Amino acid sequence: MVADGGLKAVFLAQRPMLLRLLVARLGNREDAEDALQDMWLRIDQLASRPIAQPAAFLYRVAANLATDRRIATVRRGARDAGWLDVQSGDVDMPDPERVAVARSEWQTVERAIGDMPERMATALRMFRLEERPQREIAGQLGISISGVEKLLQRAYRKIHDRLEPEDADRPAACRQDRERGADRGS
Repeated sequence: MVADGGLKAVFLAQRPMLLRLLVARLGNREDAEDALQDMWLRIDQLASRPIAQPAAFLYRVAANLATDRRIATVRRGARDAGWLDVQSGDVDMPDPERVAVARSEWQTVERAIGDMPERMATALRMFRLEERPQREIAGQLGISISGVEKLLQRAYRKIHDRLEPEDADRPAACRQDRERGADRGS
């Protein structure tokens, strides 16, 4: 049995063989030397009680340390590769067609807002762009919160109808009736 003071003596005696083990596991002498340095610094923490087979204990610690370092190296490589991909611009960028469609849709939305009754457009801008609560919008417009909700619903419907092509299944008369009713209440 060896106490923790004797573990350092066993480590020093076994150092050349531990180094060979670590070089074989880690693939290079520099990493193996670093691992041995870590083992030396940890010996005080490793043996809080007497150890029956100190050499076997040190070899197990070395093998575990080598495994931990290999795993850390793989993770670091994956993390660094991911970071480089992001930095190098390999991230999916929108193609020109998507950009053109998005611009067209945005112009359609702007026209829809421009064609809305003033109070409806104001409520929409206050809610979506200025991020004001509905209670504040209601107070400023002099209507109830329910009235603000209805204005916003109709505004969203107008934008949706502008963005979506005319449905063949839905008669135009139904759509016009709904729009007339929405415009009266705004």
